[in-house]
Amino acid sequence: MNQNGSHIAAPALAIAYHSGFGHTVVLADAVASGAREAGADVTVIAVDRMTDVEWDILDVADGIVFGSATYMGNVSAGFQTFAEQTGRRCMNGTWRDKIAAGFTNSGAKSGDKLNTLVSLAVFAAQHHMHWVSLGLGAGWNSATGSENDLNRLGYWLGAAAQTDVDANADEVHPSDVETCRHLGYRVAMVTRQLNIGRSASPAASSPPASSAPVR
Repeated sequence: MNQNGSHIAAPALAIAYHSGFGHTVVLADAVASGAREAGADVTVIAVDRMTDVEWDILDVADGIVFGSATYMGNVSAGFQTFAEQTGRRCMNGTWRDKIAAGFTNSGAKSGDKLNTLVSLAVFAAQHHMHWVSLGLGAGWNSATGSENDLNRLGYWLGAAAQTDVDANADEVHPSDVETCRHLGYRVAMVTRQLNIGRSASPAASSPPASSAPVR
């Protein structure tokens, strides 16, 4: 048996995001870039204009990274509309045991972004997905730190960015872009590790009958 996982196909990841003013799509592209760097096959999907093909991509993906701007302390209305459209998939367990992660952006340094990340994580939990944290310590928290540190805003649940409300999309902070790139790389690596484990132990690929969703 090949033990290094090289025989395992590249993990298929989807970045499902909603962006109101273009800042969050920059972060989505950064997540995708990091995931591709780690060898993943990535599709970036704007959830406010979903096609049937894109729904199919989400259903067959090994993992989904969710992204939304933070508006009024929570996910955007566009993302919430998408979330509510997944109710049947939630009941059927369509996304069960996929990898999940999340990222967000707001105009204020805090902007209650943690609440958005919690909402994304709860959404993933309702779909019985496995949440992957950011995996970075806090940056910009010492006399020698700077705003150019990765995770400059100090979030752990997911990637968080801050962009001035009057900034153009190409003015998203470079540190936040790199932090999202790190998240994408991490998610791809964790997904590959999970796929390798499932290949080595096929019985772990599906839940026992007692935990299967009721249809």
